[in-house]
Amino acid sequence: MTLDPLAILTAFGLIFLAELPDKTMFASLAMGTRMRPLYVWFGTSTAFVVHVAIAVGAGSLLGLLPTMVVKLVSAALFAFGAFVLLRTGDDEDEDGAARTVTGFWPVYTTAFMAVFISEWGDLTQITTANLAATNGWLPTAIGSAAALMSVSALALLVGKFIAQRVPLKTVQRIGAVCMAGLAIWTLVEAFTG
Repeated sequence: MTLDPLAILTAFGLIFLAELPDKTMFASLAMGTRMRPLYVWFGTSTAFVVHVAIAVGAGSLLGLLPTMVVKLVSAALFAFGAFVLLRTGDDEDEDGAARTVTGFWPVYTTAFMAVFISEWGDLTQITTANLAATNGWLPTAIGSAAALMSVSALALLVGKFIAQRVPLKTVQRIGAVCMAGLAIWTLVEAFTG
């Protein structure tokens, strides 16, 4: 099988643009201000790769997943993220600097689960499945995975930039508000279809 560069670029462009305004990008940004960005990126990237594999392997089966349950679990995870950010907002060390979550496995697992659960049936997953049916699974998988990982990296870079220039307590509170907003948005999506 030969790789069609146009199919890879098509998948990359479509998925990158579709994922930019997505809730997962904002969740990555929020996690990156409190957790080690590289660990968050590994977690989100792994979840994206799994979703791309599922999308290209079982495209039409995604519609059979219980959308309501997925959205409710996703909303609960976003709400939990908001709670954690608010709860740790006053968590400072003896120098007055806020501590970040640094352990690889806790950060990786949090990032992986946030993306893995919230991306079920997402526009980018459905688009990936559709592209795989028309452009071939391998170029679609490469382009889609690269696009999703790039958006996550971009969000984490922006999050790191913000965290270096804005007091961490302020960033945490804004991140908590964003996560709470994502939880509400996901609940609204769950009940309005």
